[in-house]
Amino acid sequence: MNLAPLHSQSVGIAGLGTIGKSLARALDGGGLPGLHLGAVAVQDPAKARQWMQQHLSAPVDCLDFEALAERCDWVVECAPSRLLRAIGEPALRRGRRLVVLSAGALLDAPEMVELARAHGAQIIVPTGALIGLDAVSAAREGEIHSVTLITRKPVAGLLGAPLLAEQGIDLTDLKAPLCLYRGSARGAVRGFPANVNVGVALSLAGIGADRTQVEVWADPTVVRNTHTIEVDADSASFSMTIANLPSENPKTGRITALSLIACLRKVHAPIRVGT
Repeated sequence: MNLAPLHSQSVGIAGLGTIGKSLARALDGGGLPGLHLGAVAVQDPAKARQWMQQHLSAPVDCLDFEALAERCDWVVECAPSRLLRAIGEPALRRGRRLVVLSAGALLDAPEMVELARAHGAQIIVPTGALIGLDAVSAAREGEIHSVTLITRKPVAGLLGAPLLAEQGIDLTDLKAPLCLYRGSARGAVRGFPANVNVGVALSLAGIGADRTQVEVWADPTVVRNTHTIEVDADSASFSMTIANLPSENPKTGRITALSLIACLRKVHAPIRVGT
């Protein structure tokens, strides 16, 4: 039985991959004050139950997406982007807080924002593997002239991207950095749906997916997922770089899960730092 204070809010996790497991461990046993793990929704319940028995002090039920939204105050999407609507819409219809990691999928689902507005729900996009979204959000209160994101990843972190197959690009023997894409954030997420959710998060914080420019590089000389933001605004001009160690999933930086945990830790914190 998952014991939690009466005032504690329940968190439902949709997807128990690298990020979902990190969040489940953080919630287990009261690791995030005011929140507890309520349930999970997964494609393989038997596998999830086995993992929870081994790694959690209080395993929870495996539910479908509708039941997850019915039971939990918060729903956290840690799943493939194609499942965002199936996970998110039931939660929004019930007025829940929906935390979205597949930010790129939001570009093709603008009705979800209207659904949140209609039902008093909220969609939250954590900072993830990026840096400086507070500064970009602040600059947006004035006028932002341009925003550019330059992403460099080891080859392993880009394998399987749709753009590589579409253009017949083989990275197997790449010896030098290669620019795979240069264009809007909207186009970038279509070509690299598992790699540039950071670009969409940046565009949502700033000037939108069509005006935000993105470069994606395959770089055999780097071992970290590296993102550089360059912003020119009427209030400030700034450039910031973050180099993230990949997690066990080479497409995802270790800091992504930590960003999610930090986001939820703020919910009931007695002091919050940052915009």
